[in-house]
Amino acid sequence: MAYDADVIVIGAGLAGLAATAELVDAGRKVILLDQEPEQSVGGQAHWSFGGLFFVDSPEQRRLRIKDSHALALQDWLGTAGFDREEDHWPRRWAEAYVDFAAGEKRAWLHGQGVRFFPVVGWAERGGYDADGHGNSVPRFHITWGTGPGLVAPFERRVREGVARGLVELRFRHRVTGLGRSEGSVDTVTGEVLEPSTADRGRASSREVAGAFALRAQAVIVTSGGIGGNHDLVRRNWPKRLGTPPKKLLSGVPAHVDGLMLDVAAEAGGNLINGDRMWHYTEGIENWNPIWARHGIRILPGPSSVWLDATGNRLPVPLFPGFDTLGTLEHIMRTGHEHTWFVLNQRIIGKEFTLSGSEQNPDLTGRSVRGVLQRARADVPAPVKAFMDQGADFVVERELPALVRGMNALTDEPLVDEAALRRTLTARDREITNPFTKDSQITAIRGARAYLGDRLIRAAAPHAILDPAAGPLIAVRLNILTRKSLGGLQTDLSSRVLTESGEPLPGVYAAGEAAGFGGGGVHGYRSLEGTFLGGCLFSGRTAGRAAAEATA
Repeated sequence: MAYDADVIVIGAGLAGLAATAELVDAGRKVILLDQEPEQSVGGQAHWSFGGLFFVDSPEQRRLRIKDSHALALQDWLGTAGFDREEDHWPRRWAEAYVDFAAGEKRAWLHGQGVRFFPVVGWAERGGYDADGHGNSVPRFHITWGTGPGLVAPFERRVREGVARGLVELRFRHRVTGLGRSEGSVDTVTGEVLEPSTADRGRASSREVAGAFALRAQAVIVTSGGIGGNHDLVRRNWPKRLGTPPKKLLSGVPAHVDGLMLDVAAEAGGNLINGDRMWHYTEGIENWNPIWARHGIRILPGPSSVWLDATGNRLPVPLFPGFDTLGTLEHIMRTGHEHTWFVLNQRIIGKEFTLSGSEQNPDLTGRSVRGVLQRARADVPAPVKAFMDQGADFVVERELPALVRGMNALTDEPLVDEAALRRTLTARDREITNPFTKDSQITAIRGARAYLGDRLIRAAAPHAILDPAAGPLIAVRLNILTRKSLGGLQTDLSSRVLTESGEPLPGVYAAGEAAGFGGGGVHGYRSLEGTFLGGCLFSGRTAGRAAAEATA
């Protein structure tokens, strides 16, 4: 029986594009399948902020950041907390990825035309000891062009493959089975969905118009995770994070449904670490949604006072931007699912960035003028739109009115004005001296010791209740789904492994479907800026390995 291609790649997101591009370079014939219409090529990466994790980059060195491979690996392992027997391959992938991030990663991307914003962000700061969770130094490099700017060179390489007759793009093809005809998995079957003109990110029809069966020497699964499928998120919710939330916002479109993972498992692939996941605690409802329950994450600077639903400050070191999953675990123990940022206009103007390519038109459009206008504005336009129209924002001149507005957004009035005034007044008294017992204020001053934060990310310490810095702002924060940290177990060649640890013949996996490598390269937590890079690294690895195997 003849083959339809050398390799079939399932999923046209960033990992699938990277794998296909490598196969094209090797002269292999590829069929690239995706259940969505062509206008959604690039998948989740298109919507991303474009953050990438580099180690000892030129951007870091220009900002006098002293980074090293040893420090980055210490941070990664301290953050991941690998502690399971099945973490053998994830740990090997972690070591390989840090090698990549400290080595050829930046030059490889730069050679394809990718450029980076000169100020390096400091995400997931941790706040524990040197061996614990978090980035010891800033490592979050923003792609000039955000997510679309990172997708572009890989999409271009794939479309060049189409022009050369090496790649067939088959959209609206949903895979439902992987089969064997001669030992190896070489058959891909599924349903052809009816054509759709749905805009990128919006739900497309699931009406079936036909069926397909294709054969190839190898199959690469790059179908993504489960973040758009709340039933699967809740089913895999770890006990360590408490009861799954009743209300979840979606940080990814509905087509991120995780269904292909079960298809691969039925064919013999080993799914591991399904209870490891990455969800954000600073989610706000999009006032102009693209997909159902569309949430946007606030990337906060360090100054907002973070309160639980009843108005109590979160414990040290759960400050904005320090420990995402530690904060989530604490929230789920409080008996409530939402929290609050309380701040003022001076802080929001300096410290709020909204995640997503569409929320950053200056960076996405590569507009130097737009970036300068953002820096000069009292409040950046996308943030101001949420202040004016967002369902989770309360903006008032006086604290009593602010508290009334906060309590109007919840089923019962949980925040007491007198108690909140005491909290804010006590915090503001600590601003008077350059030394303090308030750990968050110490963290703010520590952040401003870094030039990048002082320039664009951390407001000068000041009293939140200072009328000159007003108005006051409260933001209700929701839990926002985003990434799967587990997935198909793979070896360092991206070969999918069976439960016995042997390679599943003919099958590879990359990107979020493989837990970004190995079935869980991040362990329990992420250092941020590592998801897109994980798609690229694992996709490149899978493409090269499959090319060699089909020579």
